[in-house]
Amino acid sequence: MTATAPAEIAAPRTRLRITRRGRMVLTGLAAAPLVVGIFATALGGAAATATSSSAANAVPASITVEAGQSLWQIAAVVAPDANPADVVADIIAVNDLPGGAVEPGQLLVLPAAYAD
Repeated sequence: MTATAPAEIAAPRTRLRITRRGRMVLTGLAAAPLVVGIFATALGGAAATATSSSAANAVPASITVEAGQSLWQIAAVVAPDANPADVVADIIAVNDLPGGAVEPGQLLVLPAAYAD
């Protein structure tokens, strides 16, 4: 009998196998910068919108009188929860109207309290 040298045993090659959970984690890590960028853009846009809306509030709101409309009707539309007499008095004061009469097509500036 002849003794033979044991054959060199090669280690089996294994393939990298990623589980479903592992794929989800890798996908989440890869997508995180994209999600952060989207939120940063959205928040930056919201800040710009807030700035522009505050600038828009600096311009007084106004309403155009329609045919057959009175100050009382305008007061009911502008501030339905407020006392109409107070709203009418404020509109008269802000617009420096000589009386309570308005004409169709007349532009009335609304008091800041009711401009929302």
